[in-house]
Amino acid sequence: MASKTIFAGFGGQGVLSMGLNLAQAGMLENKHVTYLPAYGAEMRGGTANCTVAISDDEIASPVASSPEFLVAMNWPSLVRFQNQVRSGGVYFINSSLMDANISREDVDILEVPANAMAEELGNLKCANMIMLGAFTKRSEVVSLPTLIKGLEKSFKKKPKLIELNTKALTNGYELF
Repeated sequence: MASKTIFAGFGGQGVLSMGLNLAQAGMLENKHVTYLPAYGAEMRGGTANCTVAISDDEIASPVASSPEFLVAMNWPSLVRFQNQVRSGGVYFINSSLMDANISREDVDILEVPANAMAEELGNLKCANMIMLGAFTKRSEVVSLPTLIKGLEKSFKKKPKLIELNTKALTNGYELF
């Protein structure tokens, strides 16, 4: 099994964190992983994206040519990457910030109200973890317990953030 994903959004939306957490979970499950971040010069507010490939076999290139998944946190990211996803792929759309007005009929579109759900949790910064939870449930690339374990490693120096982000992951996971 091989899975390629593009995570994209504005800098500050936690796009690179989503990809890194997914990559860490893949490694915890003893899979082969590549993580390739890219961001504009003005990090916060500029565009950011990363590609993550997870496979049971060795990965030849970190470049996600014809990914099966796109996680778009904002409209410009959706526009930029929508045509790269292969036929039969899945778009995860942050429906709090955009309508899924997409002309492609050969992909599934999952609308996740990530920002609205994050507001309900009391912290907009966890919208990315809500989206990652939804992605994890639908894609089945890694398991939720492994993702939470990786999250705990990531926030080892900031333990106050573990509970909120775990709840955000779980809430996103339970959407589908």
